[in-house]
Amino acid sequence: MVRTLAHMAPRTDRTTLAVFLLVSVLAGGNAVGIRFSNRELDPLWGATLRFAAAALILLAVMAVLRLPWPRSRSLRGAALYGLLNFAAGFALIYYGLQELHAGFAQILLALVPLATLLLAVVERQEAFRWAAAGGGVIALVGVLVMTRGALSDSIPLLSVLALVASAFCFAQAAIVVGWIPEVHPVSVNALGMAVGATVLLVGSLVTGESQALPDLAQTWAAVVYLVVIGSVVVFVLFVVVIKQWGASRAAYALVLIPVFTVIYSVWLLDEPVGWELAVGGAFVLAGVYVGALLKARNPEPRLS
Repeated sequence: MVRTLAHMAPRTDRTTLAVFLLVSVLAGGNAVGIRFSNRELDPLWGATLRFAAAALILLAVMAVLRLPWPRSRSLRGAALYGLLNFAAGFALIYYGLQELHAGFAQILLALVPLATLLLAVVERQEAFRWAAAGGGVIALVGVLVMTRGALSDSIPLLSVLALVASAFCFAQAAIVVGWIPEVHPVSVNALGMAVGATVLLVGSLVTGESQALPDLAQTWAAVVYLVVIGSVVVFVLFVVVIKQWGASRAAYALVLIPVFTVIYSVWLLDEPVGWELAVGGAFVLAGVYVGALLKARNPEPRLS
C-alpha cells in the first residue's frame, strides 16, 4: 500500500502542475476581457453579469452531478470566499481597469503570492518558506520589466490602490479556501459566485449604474469568455490547485498569468512588444519555479 501511494504521489503532482499551468493560460485573458467589458458596461454591473451567469452554470452542474450543498462551516467558508474573492476583489479590479492597462494591472496582482504567504503565516495556516518569498520577489521583478513602458505613464492613484487592495482580497480568499472542509470545488464556487454576484448587484444599484445588456458583439464575446472560461473553468480548477498545493504555492499562478496577458494584449489590443517581454518573462518563469515548483528536500508541514 505504501509503495502504491509513493508511485501515485508524483503522478498527482504532475496533474496538479498541468492544472496550474492551464489556469495561468486561461486566466491570462481575463484582464483583457474586463477591458473590453468596461468599454460598454459599468464596472460593477459588468462583474455582476459575469458572476451571476457563472453561478447559474455551476448550480446547474451541481444539480446534474447531484453534488451536496455546503453546510455549517463549509457554508460559512464558501460564503466568505465569495465575499472576498468575487465581491470585493473583482469590484476593485473592474474599477481599477477602467483607467489602468491590463498589463500594468498584472504588476499589482503579482503581489498576491507574497500577500498570501504573509497572511498564511500570520494566520498559522502555513509555515514560512524562504523559497516562496524569494520566488515572489523574482517574479515581481519580471512583471515590472515586462510592463516597464506602463510605468512611464501618468498612473491614477485610486486605481492603483484598488488593485493593491484586490490583491490582498484574493490572498485572503485563497487562505479561506484552505480552511474549508472537504467540499467539491464546483459547490464552493457556485455558492461563492452567487454571494459575490448578489453583493455586486446591490453595489451597482446603490451607485446608480446602468443595468443594460451589451450591444456590441465584442462585448458579448468578452462576457461569454469571462463567464465560461475566466470564471467557471478557471476558478474551479484554481480551487483544485489550492487544495493540492496550499494557498501560497497556488497563488503563483498570479505571477505566471501576466506572461499570457501580455501575449493576448498584443494580439487583441495591438499593444507593442519589445525586449521587455522576453527578459521579464524569463524572470517570471524563474520566480514561479523557485516559489511554487522547486521542491525543498525537507518540506515544512502546515502549521496546525
